[in-house]
Amino acid sequence: MRRLCRLAELPDPGSARFELPDHPYGYSLCLVRRDGQVYGYLNSCPHTDSPMDWSPGQFLAGDGRHIQCALHGALFEIESGRCVAGPCRGDRLTSVTVYVDGGVVYLGEDFE
Repeated sequence: MRRLCRLAELPDPGSARFELPDHPYGYSLCLVRRDGQVYGYLNSCPHTDSPMDWSPGQFLAGDGRHIQCALHGALFEIESGRCVAGPCRGDRLTSVTVYVDGGVVYLGEDFE
């Protein structure tokens, strides 16, 4: 079980980036908090496999209701990761299980 952050460190709504350098593939994660829920995705746009944050840890579109890829502006639903606008419409972000326990956000064991 890998601790990512305290829940209080993740604004609502808000986002953060977490690096996993010791993972075999060196993944970067996108965490988003909205309406009290935390969602996790690989930081990789399905259109080009490029990182999506427009500034480190900044993934949300101006409306605060979508994840937005900085490269081509694709918009993704926070709750499902489904692309609703942009060049990869209909594709999905790769979800990563995260959970909150005792006010701490953890990476799900299925990803470690």
